[in-house]
Amino acid sequence: MNALGKKIRLLRHQKGWSQEDVAKRLDISIPAFSKIETGITDVNLSRLNQISKLFGLSLVQLLSTSDPEEDKQIQNEVNELQKRLQAREAEVIDLQKKVIDLYEQLHKK
Repeated sequence: MNALGKKIRLLRHQKGWSQEDVAKRLDISIPAFSKIETGITDVNLSRLNQISKLFGLSLVQLLSTSDPEEDKQIQNEVNELQKRLQAREAEVIDLQKKVIDLYEQLHKK
C-alpha cells in the first residue's frame, strides 16, 4: 500500500466511513476505491481533488505524507544541531579573539 492510499484509508477510518460510503460519495465502484486505497490505481488530479474536498482538506494537505511524530523528531534534531552550531560559532569567535591578541602581541615587540 502506498503512502497516499494509507492516508486516504486513515482519513476514511477517522470519519467512520466504509469503503462503500466513500465510493458512493466519489461516484465510483467499491473495487475502484479499494484499488485507490491499496495503491493499485494511480489517481488522476481531478480524482485527488475530489477526494481532498470529500475529507475537507486542500490538495496539498492530502498529498503531504509527513508523519506528525516524524516531524517532531526532525524538529528536535534540527534544534539540537542549531544549539551545537551556536556553540561552535562561540568557539570560533573566541579563537578569533585569541588570534587577534596574539597578532597584537607580536607586533608590539
